[in-house]
Amino acid sequence: MMDRSCPGRVEPILELLDGKWMLLLLFELFNGTRRFGELRRKLQPISPKTLTDRLRLLEDKGIVTRTLYPGVPLHVEYELTESGKGLQPIFEAMWTWTQEYGSILKQEKKETDPEAEKVM
Repeated sequence: MMDRSCPGRVEPILELLDGKWMLLLLFELFNGTRRFGELRRKLQPISPKTLTDRLRLLEDKGIVTRTLYPGVPLHVEYELTESGKGLQPIFEAMWTWTQEYGSILKQEKKETDPEAEKVM
């Protein structure tokens, strides 16, 4: 049985993961250190401003570290902190759940949205 205070206690992580691009951005960082340009290419069509905003938020929350390398050309690398790496089991659990139960969601979508079948 879950603790009744659970929803309030997990709210901060849900707010963090709720933002558009956050799941994809974190997924990219689970695969190692990335430069800004690499992230931008992988996450197209994300705008540079949106990517910067998301990375700053993750940095402020202690999920990502930003390392500036001086020189020509100047470059910046982003890497998950230990707490950021601690999110990986959550992603793995979501993947496992989707593999087991995801077809139910697709079926429900088809039943409620006739246009969804054309997309899928």
